[in-house]
Amino acid sequence: MKAATLANDHADPLVELDHLPSGLLDCDAAGLGRFLDGPTLIQLAGQREPALFVSVLMHGNETVGWEAMRRLLLDFDVGGGQRSLPRSLALFIGNPRAAAAGMRHLPEQPDFNRVWPGSELPATPAHGVMQQVTARMAERGLFASVDLHNNTGTNPHYACVNVIGNRYLRLATLFSRTVVYFTRPRGVQSQAMAELCPAITVECGKVRDRLGVEHALELVDACLHLAEIPDTPMPMHDIDLFHTVAQMKVPEDIDFAFPPAKAPLVLSPTLEHLNFRELPAGTAFARCGQGQPPLDVRDEWGRDVTRRYFTCEDGELRLKLPVMPSMLTCDAEVIRQDCLGYLLERYDKHLPPRG
Repeated sequence: MKAATLANDHADPLVELDHLPSGLLDCDAAGLGRFLDGPTLIQLAGQREPALFVSVLMHGNETVGWEAMRRLLLDFDVGGGQRSLPRSLALFIGNPRAAAAGMRHLPEQPDFNRVWPGSELPATPAHGVMQQVTARMAERGLFASVDLHNNTGTNPHYACVNVIGNRYLRLATLFSRTVVYFTRPRGVQSQAMAELCPAITVECGKVRDRLGVEHALELVDACLHLAEIPDTPMPMHDIDLFHTVAQMKVPEDIDFAFPPAKAPLVLSPTLEHLNFRELPAGTAFARCGQGQPPLDVRDEWGRDVTRRYFTCEDGELRLKLPVMPSMLTCDAEVIRQDCLGYLLERYDKHLPPRG
């Protein structure tokens, strides 16, 4: 297949291949730029159709997906190994240029996992690339979709879905019994692919965590060998389902820091250890002044719910309601580029009914 191009000269065009270039699997994420000029879709023929779609390096500094796929593909004939690929595979390598720089995305780029169909961000050339990928996959049909990620804070390995459906939840629990349902942010890969097939995002712990790579590899290998994904209800005792109710950001005009530095918002250096813990009202997140809590907390409809969840009392930013946070991070760059974290609620009562 030939490389496709976009009309905008400033965009990295979508590269489409039907084979793995020689030497590609020998490269770590930082070295992919020697082989790939930009976002690359590699479609590999296997014994079963339709294909499994796997995306990696949607964020260039989250390398778990590429490390898992390069190890996995070396075992199959398409990568020089002995085993036949049991199912066709469509591998999308999102942002090799950002990976070369060890960055989530380059300064001139948008976040590649916010520009898929359904995005609420102003249109960019990257939106066109993701629309092309989605259109290609709609044309050929898909078995399932898996988007592989790391995260920066201390979190368990967990899966995310954007649709509460039996096949989506079955796919998610192949990775973890901890499953998070979310509808925002919009424009993520799993939302776009959920229109075509069961789709999940998986969070595989921190970068360079060997167990995260192994867990991702095992998931993709299992998906390649599945004959079907059952459309039967999940037993409640086999899943812990949560719903993302709000995203927390630090407003651009608010300075923040970590102790012993001084700032209007001084975040706890142990903040990320609160992830996936059901916290009582009154739990302190940070030091702050009096008045409006120095956060921007938005629910899934984009409404400001800061005062519903937080208050400033006695110089501390405290929870007003019991809640479970996720993806809290102490990485200042990620806090500015993306968010501080999310707030979750238990959602087990919303599982599809049995019988």
